[in-house]
Amino acid sequence: MNLKELQAELASEEIIDMMKQSKALLEGHFQLRSGLHSDRFFQAALLLQHPDLAEKTCRQLARFFNGCQIDCVISPAVGGLIVGHELGRALGVRAIFADKDNDKLVLKRGFSITPGEKVLVAEDVITRGGRVQQTIDLARSFGAEIVGVGVIVDRSGGQAKFDVPHYSLLQLELETYEPETCPLCKQGVALERPGSK
Repeated sequence: MNLKELQAELASEEIIDMMKQSKALLEGHFQLRSGLHSDRFFQAALLLQHPDLAEKTCRQLARFFNGCQIDCVISPAVGGLIVGHELGRALGVRAIFADKDNDKLVLKRGFSITPGEKVLVAEDVITRGGRVQQTIDLARSFGAEIVGVGVIVDRSGGQAKFDVPHYSLLQLELETYEPETCPLCKQGVALERPGSK
């Protein structure tokens, strides 16, 4: 099965059904971590709170990396933590996460990366990919070789680019707006920041 066929199979109705079942796709007026505004928000935590759905989703995501040598999965806390853990389980490797410290990512809690380790970066959702890029940069600062990036939902519309292969289970093309041109702001719709709730 080639990559396109695999993506078509994995981005199936089953994934969308799991999102609906867990009420993870929200509608309203949201400020994304990127600073952009949107009328929809994928709250991955609502999907990942169900261990069976988290395991099933991440097991499907892990299929993109079958045959790759991976020593470790790293994810940015907090959003990517469960994704990283479940990917680690599916791939049979350890899973660590990076903590925020003054808006920078750092390794704490005794986590380490050995030079030359082959590392997979995991995240729940990307819009611009900034947090994933920070995670890549952090792992490389320890001498890691980045194998790729795996995310559940890419809502970047193809705009998020990395210098390693990256795969998502689902690409959601949800409208985003710069705050100064946001029609929802102009209509006076209350703004929510669901990523911090």
